[in-house]
Amino acid sequence: MTDELIRPPCWLMNQPCPNECAEAHYMHVVRNHVHLYRDWSGWRLAGRDLISPHGERINRQRLEGLLWRADAQDIRDAKRNRKKSKLSKIKVVIYDLDQYRRERFGTYTA
Repeated sequence: MTDELIRPPCWLMNQPCPNECAEAHYMHVVRNHVHLYRDWSGWRLAGRDLISPHGERINRQRLEGLLWRADAQDIRDAKRNRKKSKLSKIKVVIYDLDQYRRERFGTYTA
């Protein structure tokens, strides 16, 4: 597909861009440059990368890797917390075995 076929109808060939809307549409469709809003204000998509307000680029594979690692760490931490909570419920009682036998079975006389 050529540039001529993708241009907004208000933007004539060999003419400067008539307004911001036409330029934004062109950048979005042709170059995949998208500015994000609200919580993502300052972030934008450019080609295949997500770009931070500071200009740092992150591609899809890197973002998937970071999300996978965060998920794996959450799973690991949950297992550790479960194990830790089980260990805290253990109660150790020291009881004299000879005294237990005497109380339970009485004394033995021959």
